[in-house]
Order: sequence, then C-alpha cells, then structure tokens
Amino acid sequence: MTSESVQPMSGPSRRALVAAVGAAGLTVALTACGSGDEASDPSTEQGAGGGATNEESGSSTGAGAGDAALAKTTDIPVGSGKIFKDEKVVVSQPTAGEYKAFSTVCTHRDCPMVDLKDDIISCTCHGSQFSILDGSVKKDPAVKPLEPKQITVNGDSITLA
Repeated sequence: MTSESVQPMSGPSRRALVAAVGAAGLTVALTACGSGDEASDPSTEQGAGGGATNEESGSSTGAGAGDAALAKTTDIPVGSGKIFKDEKVVVSQPTAGEYKAFSTVCTHRDCPMVDLKDDIISCTCHGSQFSILDGSVKKDPAVKPLEPKQITVNGDSITLA
C-alpha cells in the first residue's frame, strides 16, 4: 500500500449532473405539451349562425362558477358548438334544443384544445380528434372519449353546473 491520499472531486457529482439534465428535459417536454396559443381568441365558435359575440366567455372566472351564464342557447349552433377557453369546456347542440358539454383537455396527453371545425375538436399537440356531439374519439392517438361536463339550461341561458 502507498500512502497517497485521494482528493475528492470538486463540483457536482455524476448523480447530480444526470438528475439536472433529466429535469431539464422533462421541463421542455411538459412545456411543449402544456402550452396554449395565447394569441388566440378566448372562445372559438363554428358552424351556422355565426353572429354571436364572445362577451360571455369572460363572464365566469373558473370552471364550475355556476352563477354566471356561460352562453345563450342561440350562441350554440345546431350540429356544432362553441369553445370556452377559460373554462376549458366546449358546449354543443347535437340536435335542436339538446345541449351537451365536454372538457377541452385532450385525453391523450392533457393538451388544451381550441381548434374546432364543424363538430370536430382537434388536439394540436398530437393530432387526436373528438366529436363534440358525443365526446367520442374520431382520430388516434387518444383512445378515451372527452370527459363530459355538467351544464344547466334555464330558458335561454346555459351555465356550468
């Protein structure tokens, strides 16, 4: 045996370095899946009867507010719907007088969805597509339908229940 002493390494350990690189990669991945289009309108509407305003999309400060009207029944086109970005909900009217609501959070990777054409809402993260009339998956990679949301129709007013 020799009497040489071993000097400890200065700086971060290999374990700390690997953990830091992994955390940075996870942050980048989550940011890519979780970012929304901040420049887009807070609500999107499609289909016939496009004369409605977007003023009611800001009237409720959070999902389930319950007291504030989300929309008027005349704002929701038959066979299509309207997205309420702040509330993360889409309200549809499959047939005249029948209203349904679903979450606008993709069931594949929890990305927010704001792209609505006719009765299909699309996820811009990975391309999943859903019917807003019944919540069903129309295009993979998602396999679970949209989460239904409770709404109340009272006269011509639609509110989140």
